[in-house]
Amino acid sequence: MTEQQAQHTESKTSPAISISGICSELVGSFLIFLAIYLVSALSPSLYGPSAILIAAATGLAYAAMTFIFGRFSGGQFNPAVTLAAMLVNKTGIVNGICYIVAQVVGAIVAGGVVKLVLPTSKAAPARMWFANAVNGYDQGSISSAQLQQAGVSFGILFAVIVEVIATIIIVAASLSAIDDDGKATKNAAAIMGVAYAVGVTFTYPITGASLNPARATGIAIFANNAGLTTSPLKQLWIFWICPILAAAIVAIVVIVAQMLSSKNSNDVEALDVTADWEKEDSKSEADNEDESSDSEKSDDFQMPSLSDADNTSDSADQNKTDNNETVESFDIKDTGTDKD
Repeated sequence: MTEQQAQHTESKTSPAISISGICSELVGSFLIFLAIYLVSALSPSLYGPSAILIAAATGLAYAAMTFIFGRFSGGQFNPAVTLAAMLVNKTGIVNGICYIVAQVVGAIVAGGVVKLVLPTSKAAPARMWFANAVNGYDQGSISSAQLQQAGVSFGILFAVIVEVIATIIIVAASLSAIDDDGKATKNAAAIMGVAYAVGVTFTYPITGASLNPARATGIAIFANNAGLTTSPLKQLWIFWICPILAAAIVAIVVIVAQMLSSKNSNDVEALDVTADWEKEDSKSEADNEDESSDSEKSDDFQMPSLSDADNTSDSADQNKTDNNETVESFDIKDTGTDKD
């Protein structure tokens, strides 16, 4: 691990609390869940049940809040997303816990506001409104009345499967939309809007499209005594277990992928180092060969010895003596000739 990566890891696990991030998660969660609760409660009674309308409203709510608050906290608004971000080290532990608390508090406040503003009467009791806004399975399902006529129901297994699959999609999309500093990327709003819309489309008829533990909790608290067929609080645990399971699955996959990527990078670096070593060895061998050839050339050249120098000197002296004798002989001959 490099020094920069170590500093990044230390900053993520540091106890520093992001006040702006916590406030963003609180306000954003409140507005998202208020919109979802109101649309879910009012639209089926006024316009008839429509999964497309609920999906569009949910996707737009998450997209808008991610666009507004994403630069402060990453626009998580979901305990499952926050848990996964903590596991892969994109959100610090302290901030992550604070974010989850803020998300749940925002959902509870939104549920309280909805209970206050919903119109109720003998002809339109609270049960009529809350039945379309709470999350549940089997008799608590949105489609329970229609399915009972056919003698079937969406049981717990079906509910678990669809919630886990949908939440995996959402958590995976969210992690891809959050950078290493825990802030939302440029395309985060669009990514999250589409992910939640897709999740709602195939989970709404079965579970009312929770996809978020905070969303299920906020409305369940105030709808618990509204006279519903099944108590929302008794089924609430499903909508916490499924997102946590989905977050763990996504986090494990991401961590394994990061480990494999790091291993491949280390292998490439090791190959580069080995190649550099081989180049240095080849260069050293070439230098040694050059030095050996130079040494052989120096061995071929022999310095003249002192004996050779003496011999050369003696030869020169002998030649000089011979030359002098020759000159003297000529002088004698010339003198004889003159006397004659």
